[in-house]
Formats: sequence, C-alpha cells, structure tokens
Amino acid sequence: MKINNISIVIPILNEEKNLIKLTKGIKNIKKKLKIKNFELIYIDDNSTDNTKIILKNLLLKNEFLKFHIRKEKNRDLSKSCIFGFEKSKYENIIVMDGDLQHPPKFIEHLTKKYFIKRADIVIGSRNLLEKKNSGLSFFRYISSLTIIYVISFFLGKKTSDPLSGFFIFKKKIYKKNKKKLYANGYKILADLIYNSDKSLKIFDQDIFFDTRKSGKSKMNIIILIKLLIFIIISFGKKLMNNFT
Repeated sequence: MKINNISIVIPILNEEKNLIKLTKGIKNIKKKLKIKNFELIYIDDNSTDNTKIILKNLLLKNEFLKFHIRKEKNRDLSKSCIFGFEKSKYENIIVMDGDLQHPPKFIEHLTKKYFIKRADIVIGSRNLLEKKNSGLSFFRYISSLTIIYVISFFLGKKTSDPLSGFFIFKKKIYKKNKKKLYANGYKILADLIYNSDKSLKIFDQDIFFDTRKSGKSKMNIIILIKLLIFIIISFGKKLMNNFT
C-alpha cells in the first residue's frame, strides 16, 4: 500500500508555542510512512503573537512546508480551511488542529484506513457518545456532546464525531460542493458531510484527543450559535431535497 499525494491543511491562530513540536511530529510521520508528493500548509488567521516569525524559520528548514496569512477582519476556522483547500495541490487532504490536541502519530491510522478502505472520508473520532475524552474541558464536552446529538437527530448519523477537526478526505468532495457549503464557523467537517450532493463512504478511526499544552481554546458561545445556524440551514436543505 502506497500513501501518496497528501496535503495537510492546518488552520492556526496564536500557536507560537506549538508549531515547532507539531511540525517535527508531522515530519517524523512523513518519513515513517515514506509519503511521496507531500505538503504541509499552515493557514494563519492573522495571529498577534510570534507565529509568523516561527513559520518563517520553519519554512527555511522544511522544504515541504508552506504557509499563508489570511488577512481578513473576521477570523473563521472554516474559511481558513477552505483557503487551504484552494492552495493545496494534492488530491488527498488531511485537516488537523495546530494546538497539539491531535497527536501527529494518528495521521498513520487515518491514512492507512483511508487508502485500504478506499474511503471518501476517514474521521479521527473522539467517540464522545461512549466516553469522555480527557482533552476536553467540561464545557466543551457537554456542548460538543449536545451538538452531536442534535446533528444526528436532525441530519442523520453518518459518524460518531461530526465535530471532529481531524480527518482525511478527497479534495474532489470540496471542489464539487463548495458552492453548497455553509462555509462559516469552526466545523468544516460537518459542512462537507451534510452539504455534499451524494452519499459518501465514511469511516471513523478512534483517536486520543490530547490536552492543550499552551494557548487558549477558541470554543465560545458565538461558535455554538454558528453551529446551530448551520444545523438549521442544512436541515432546511434536507427537507427541500426530500420534496423534490
């Protein structure tokens, strides 16, 4: 089995203390899996710390690394991911967080299942319906679990973790459906799953969601409101499709 043509897209904001370790971990996995045609793309949502300086230094030492700064007034993780998708050049895209809560070692598990199963999407699932993950605060655990139940009820259960930020998918899914995406908020995976125009071959892969080592979580009430708006819009589309 060959693992080739991989673009890793990582949206970041003020992750100066995590980037060096994260890049090293990804580089080690790249070597272990002997991935050919590989790129790592950081999309910086206009950080205010030393992120830009660190990225420039990392760029000099890693030929596979690229970064772009999204100089928009409204910071938005989904828009950063989409920006990365547009900049990527390979057909298989991995999305993960830049805060080290997604350990790079799980890239191996996701990619192997993805290529063996010939999947459209393989999701790094925290499996919150069965267990509380130690990497989540109580607020994030309860809010995430509630939203997952709501999504599964109204939109259908297609994965145990539609809110995961760690997954690999075929770029063509985005290209075919980009005009249909909600493209707003912090959960691009759910957008890709529920606003695609065809049934997708989706698999879950349990991961360990690690504790944040530094920096602050981006989860807040505004993000939860955007998620609820996404669910309402997507449910409306689902109803319309059922009547056409």
